[in-house]
Amino acid sequence: MKVKIWGCRGSLPSPGRETVIYGGESTCVEVISDADERIIIDAGSGIKKLGNAILKENKHKNLTMLFTHAHWDHLSGFPFFKPAYSPEYSISLGGGPVPRDSILQYIKHQMEPPYFPVDISEMKADFITGCSCDQGFCSHCPDSNIKTIKCHSIPLNHPNGGYGFKFICDNKIFVFFPDNELRFVHKGGLSAEEYAGFCSNADLLIHDSQYTEDEYQKTKSWGHSTYRDAVDLAIKAGVKRLGLFHHDPDRTDDVLKNNFDACRKYIAETGSGLECFVCADGLLLEV
Repeated sequence: MKVKIWGCRGSLPSPGRETVIYGGESTCVEVISDADERIIIDAGSGIKKLGNAILKENKHKNLTMLFTHAHWDHLSGFPFFKPAYSPEYSISLGGGPVPRDSILQYIKHQMEPPYFPVDISEMKADFITGCSCDQGFCSHCPDSNIKTIKCHSIPLNHPNGGYGFKFICDNKIFVFFPDNELRFVHKGGLSAEEYAGFCSNADLLIHDSQYTEDEYQKTKSWGHSTYRDAVDLAIKAGVKRLGLFHHDPDRTDDVLKNNFDACRKYIAETGSGLECFVCADGLLLEV
């Protein structure tokens, strides 16, 4: 299984000279099985480049998309996802209790006047119902085109709710928690212990790490974790590799590197063998 990061910035895209190394695109991640089956997670600004790659490759016509939640930094790229405008493609929409209708409604709303100049009716792809994440844990939709990747969901600890995902393929485990606050329980959210159980022995965990400890004194309850929270969760769960994700839009490359150095120091102090890295746009990970 491979994991391709097309966007790892949180809250707002932030391209520029100070974000060249780690990137400025908002959340979009692709999971790729060894059988070349693919799942797209979220449609932040990073999905634009993914769409262009799909068209250039001209290979995968039946696309599977999962949405963690409907905040705009996870939806804003969808109007620019070119395969959605082509009748050659079908797009399975998953996430939430009634995924196709609810997600299409969110997408349609952000494309309504005066927010966007192109009406959603111009999207000629066939939108079909995908996974329904209306329970704490669920198996991947049996009617999906995806057969080699097993998927489970869990409620996120985030304002307005949402879902994190666990993908299992060839006995490898990848867990994705893009927006998850571990020190404050939101409506429908779970405890840090329950998230640790969900992540148990994962080969790769990508987790929200938007804030520093000092920043969190002001941002507690905003729906995001600190670097140290993510590290503590990974160590408690026995995770092998941790990717720091959902970078604050004001975070420059230099500051991200400094925060990463602090993470490595903290991990060394705990005596853990956890491998940690900073997620970056374009990064391809082997799981």
